[in-house]
Amino acid sequence: MIYLQLFWCFFQIGLFSIGGGYASMPLIQNQVVDTYHWLSLSEFSDVITISQMTPGPIAINSASFVGIQVGGIGGALVATLGCILPSCAIVLCFAFLYYKYQNLSVLQGVLKGLRPSVVAMITGAGLSLLVLAVWNGATPTFDYNQIDFIAVAIFAIALFVLRKWKVNPTFIMAGAGVIGVCVYPFLP
Repeated sequence: MIYLQLFWCFFQIGLFSIGGGYASMPLIQNQVVDTYHWLSLSEFSDVITISQMTPGPIAINSASFVGIQVGGIGGALVATLGCILPSCAIVLCFAFLYYKYQNLSVLQGVLKGLRPSVVAMITGAGLSLLVLAVWNGATPTFDYNQIDFIAVAIFAIALFVLRKWKVNPTFIMAGAGVIGVCVYPFLP
């Protein structure tokens, strides 16, 4: 039964993940944390972090990690298959239709209409992760006792370095991890 749930969960994620990995994060969070309660919000944050550090798309890496935790190797295979099956079918259909009708203004209008929704989904996922990092998942307040100022500083430094010098995000993540390992164990 758990294999069927994993397959259906990640089939839905694969089916509605328009816009790529970052856009799929709210869908993954809704299914894995809110609907099935397989992971806590903190564990979900860890899965997203690990998914960023490993090669491959976020949704597929997340499917593999969640599948392993919930159903072992079989769960990982079923969840990953559920995640990629709709994408493969949709991409094949869209590729055929796009090459056949690429000059139609209606198709170009649909593609332009989808862009803002993808940006909104990515922004929503980013804000969820920001709240998790700065307020440990609690409701954001400006009570100074609840804000993790080290997380805010790491975020600000990472954002500054990314925007100013266009450093590879992998190096930014590695640097933030090193800072976390060096600082957080010594805090009360």
